Amino acid sequence: MKLQARALLFDNDGTLMSSLRSVRHCWTRWAVEYGVTEADFARIELHGRPSAEIVADLLPPEKVAEAARRIEDLEVADAEGTEALPGTVALLAGLPAERWAVVTSATRRLARARLSGLGLHPRTLVAADDITRGKPDPEPYLLGAAKLGFAPGDCVVFEDAPVGLRSAQAAGMRTVALTTTYPRAELTADALVPDLSAVSVQVSGDFLEIVTED
Repeated sequence: MKLQARALLFDNDGTLMSSLRSVRHCWTRWAVEYGVTEADFARIELHGRPSAEIVADLLPPEKVAEAARRIEDLEVADAEGTEALPGTVALLAGLPAERWAVVTSATRRLARARLSGLGLHPRTLVAADDITRGKPDPEPYLLGAAKLGFAPGDCVVFEDAPVGLRSAQAAGMRTVALTTTYPRAELTADALVPDLSAVSVQVSGDFLEIVTED
């Protein structure tokens, strides 16, 4: 599959990196502290959403602010429990810094901690702190395009989660789905790849030429 774009937008967890070990450890500890059960988690959508929204779905309103701060503190303290997914470092190293951004459902503090721990320092980052409505609303990706200075239709989004893909598609962007977290049958995108090692990007004038290998 070949796609052409002017800018690239990347989800973070599950796309650029994996924090599954850290997430499981931190949220398990958090759940014990707040009396949240596996059944409680099972009734809501989790991956790809801001933690504050997840907390709000699980706890009474008066506990949300403090509980959201608590899970952020736990995850920041455990930010080293992440690893870059295949292809991430090589792909980003070859991109012009002004032509790509990370659009994450994590807070800025947590996202910077995780990214910097892997030696990744995106010039443009859209985090949960920057938006009023998280994925699957199009706001995060529309803001990412605006920060880079490109129209939504000029952007290609790389995502691993259905909610993130819906966000990008609602923003009018083309999508590449990674099967790092969900099975292919649950992902709808212009192209599907196992991870970023199956993606190459060449700069051609004002355009980025994207080639994906399934």
